[in-house]
Amino acid sequence: MLKIFSDKAYVPLGREHVVMLYPFWGKNPEEVRDPSSGRFDRYAETGARFFQMTTLADADVAILPVDWTWVTENVESLKSAERFIQEAGRLGKPTVVFYWSDSDRAIEYKHALVFRTSLYRSRQRPNEFAMPAWSEDFVAKYLSGQAPLRPKRARATVGFCGYAPSVAPESRALGHRVQYQMRKGKSLLKSLLRQRADASIRLTALQGLQGCPGIDTNFVLRASFFGSVPQPDRPIDWGRLQQARQEYVRNVIASDYVLCVRGAGNFSYRLYEVLSCGRIPVFVDTDCVLPYSTRIDWKADCVWVDEKDIRQIGARVAEFHAALSDAEFVERQQRCRKLWEDYLSPEGFFRNFQTHLACQRKAND
Repeated sequence: MLKIFSDKAYVPLGREHVVMLYPFWGKNPEEVRDPSSGRFDRYAETGARFFQMTTLADADVAILPVDWTWVTENVESLKSAERFIQEAGRLGKPTVVFYWSDSDRAIEYKHALVFRTSLYRSRQRPNEFAMPAWSEDFVAKYLSGQAPLRPKRARATVGFCGYAPSVAPESRALGHRVQYQMRKGKSLLKSLLRQRADASIRLTALQGLQGCPGIDTNFVLRASFFGSVPQPDRPIDWGRLQQARQEYVRNVIASDYVLCVRGAGNFSYRLYEVLSCGRIPVFVDTDCVLPYSTRIDWKADCVWVDEKDIRQIGARVAEFHAALSDAEFVERQQRCRKLWEDYLSPEGFFRNFQTHLACQRKAND
C-alpha cells in the first residue's frame, strides 16, 4: 500500500482539494443537477484501500492538495505550492502534482511528479504522466449498469455528437468563447489560434468519415460547445444540459465506433466516455500521451489514426471493421469497457497508481 502525505493548509481559500484525497478528506461540494455529479463517489468510498495517509517523514510521496490550475492563479498560491514541494524534497520525497487542464505549460520542479490531461509525446518530460479526464460512469448512470452490446453489421457505423465547425456557426461559437477568455484574462490571440487549429482537425476527420462509401455515419452536429449550454452571462439551464447529455449518450450507444479527437487541450475527453460505454474509439493521434501506455496497447484497442493520415480515416475504420469476426467485434466492445473499469475510471486509475512510481524509479536508475 502506497503511503501518502498531504496538508489541508496548502489548499488556497475557496479552492478544492484534489480527487486523490477524497477517501481521506471527503468529496468537494457538487451541484447535483450537473450531469457529471457523482463521478467520484465510488472512488471516495473505496480509495482508502489503495493508500495509507501518514506523516511526511514516513510517506512514499507527498500529494500537493490543490490542482495546479489554481496554483497559477496568483503569486501567493504559487509560493505556497513551491514551499510544499521544497519541504517534501528536503526529506527526499517526490511531490505528486495534478494538472487537469488544457495547458501543456511545463511544471519545472526537481522533485515533482506531474500528472496531467494535456501532453505532447514529442515534448514529454521524464517526470510527466498522462491522466484521464473523468466524466460520470455512463453505464451506471444512464444504462442501468449494463452496456448494451452491438452485433456486427456489414457496414460500420461511426458516431459523433458535439460541436462541428462550419463558417457561420463557428464564428458565433468563437465569439462567445473569446469574450469569455478575455474576461478570464487569457490571451485572445492564443485562444483564437488554438481553437481554429482544433476546429480544423475535427472538421477534416468528420469530412473524411462522411465521405467514405464503406461506412455509415451517425452524426449529431452542434453549432457550439455543450449544445450551447452553458452560455457566458446566462444562468445555467440544468434541464437543457441534462437533455444534451442524454442525447450525447444515446449517440454513443447507437454507434459501433465513435470519433475521438483533441479539443482545446491535446487530449480527448470523449475517448474515456466512449470506452466507459463499451464502444470502440476512432482516435486521432495528435502527438498525444495516453494513460498507462506501458500497460495498455492503445493501438490495438482503438482505431488508431495518425494526424498525418487523417484524410484516410474512413478507410481505416472500414478496414478495421472488416478484419473483425462477429465474435471478435463483440469481444472488443467488452474489452473497451473493461479497460475503462480497470485503468481509466477514478478507482481503476488510482488502484494502479504505484505503476507510475515504479516507472519513475526505473528511469532514475
